[in-house]
Amino acid sequence: MAIIGAFMVPHPPLIVPEVGKGSEEQIKTTTKAYERAAKEIAELKPETIIITSPHSVMYADYFHISPGRNATGDLGNFRAREVKFREEYDTELVNEICRIADVNAFSAGTLGERDKELDHGTMVPLYFIRKYLNDCKIVRIGLSGLPLTDHYRLGQMIKSAVNNLSRRVVFVASGDLSHKLQTYGPYGFAPEGPKYDERIMDVCSRAAFDELFDFDEAFCERAAECGHRSFVIMAGALDGIKVKATKYSHEDVTGVGYGICSFIPEGDDPSRRFLEKHLEKVELELEAKKNASDEYVRLARKAIESYVTDKTIIKVPENLPKEMTDTCAGAFVSIHEHGRLRGCIGTISATKDCLAQEIIANAISASTTDPRFDPITKDELPWLDINVDVLGEAEDIDSPDELDVKRYGVIVSTRFKRGLLLPDLDGVDTVDQQIRIAKQKAGISDNEKYSLQRFEVIRHV
Repeated sequence: MAIIGAFMVPHPPLIVPEVGKGSEEQIKTTTKAYERAAKEIAELKPETIIITSPHSVMYADYFHISPGRNATGDLGNFRAREVKFREEYDTELVNEICRIADVNAFSAGTLGERDKELDHGTMVPLYFIRKYLNDCKIVRIGLSGLPLTDHYRLGQMIKSAVNNLSRRVVFVASGDLSHKLQTYGPYGFAPEGPKYDERIMDVCSRAAFDELFDFDEAFCERAAECGHRSFVIMAGALDGIKVKATKYSHEDVTGVGYGICSFIPEGDDPSRRFLEKHLEKVELELEAKKNASDEYVRLARKAIESYVTDKTIIKVPENLPKEMTDTCAGAFVSIHEHGRLRGCIGTISATKDCLAQEIIANAISASTTDPRFDPITKDELPWLDINVDVLGEAEDIDSPDELDVKRYGVIVSTRFKRGLLLPDLDGVDTVDQQIRIAKQKAGISDNEKYSLQRFEVIRHV
């Protein structure tokens, strides 16, 4: 067998009457849709339910699959300890997913935290499902900070594992939508909130899973979405399969978006191999960008490729523009991969004999020694998007009023600590944000006095 159905569902504890104590009435449309989805899951008679949850164990660079034979949980954190669960894990399927991930050198498995307690992102869907279906096991999988492409790949591996074991499996992608839909909501309002909900419900109601890759990371962060990565794993598990999509409901009355859809497989469809198509598109875009890049970015890329490939530090090439060989300046090299930062290292002022040497050194550092990331590997080289910022002279300023996040970078300093943030960064929209992030990078606390400097950059892409 294979995956026989997939469902996109939210997980508000409020929807459980023992938690809501009457307040669940305000989302009764979602409740009715949940009941319908749970009945349909039961009618499919799955042997196993795979649940991806944003509230399970989550790592920046690893997908955690819950280990062991079983797990328990209750809604005590939401003052309903009497709502209890005891779930049996499908250990054979877990082992097969882990085996496939290991063969592919993919960062997923049962290592890490051994959390025996079920999370509410898992328990809320099970609250409804267990009303109609009790004789099936589960697999619980957390999300990660890895790119959306890796979430889709995990879904593909899940699909392979299910097929290898001939399991009847229903996939439940647990995840709320935006948390910033209403001013009176618990998380406030952001313009991106309603836009996210409208887009994601449109995409999922059409099962247009290729469009899941088009959601910009900064946009998703501003919308405070919860389940996007969960939905992408689900899409990967349905890779190459035609599905019948049904939208059951969407509500935003609490300030948080709750959407429910089902996806029922209807046979193979090679045109729906969305990761393959996405990577082809990205490859073409990156190739065009490489061809259009200037000498600064080409030098950074050459330095990265040479060092990652064979640990060779290139010499300054001949025939570079004079401003690269005859001048000195600080420079930052930023590397992105599949829309996410992959490395960024730079110097506030010149440390080398010329700007070209500065770029070479910082490009190598950004790709291999940024403490936030593992070193870049050879297989990542085709997917790197690189830019170079050449810094102008820093000038002292007396007030944040003299900053502009689009035009100026900021340097925040105390006697012993200094933090820098470049200008015009995705997701940094206010001066307060810019200063706060620079302080965090420097380890400067709120009660420490600090001075401000600003600088302009010339950005090469």
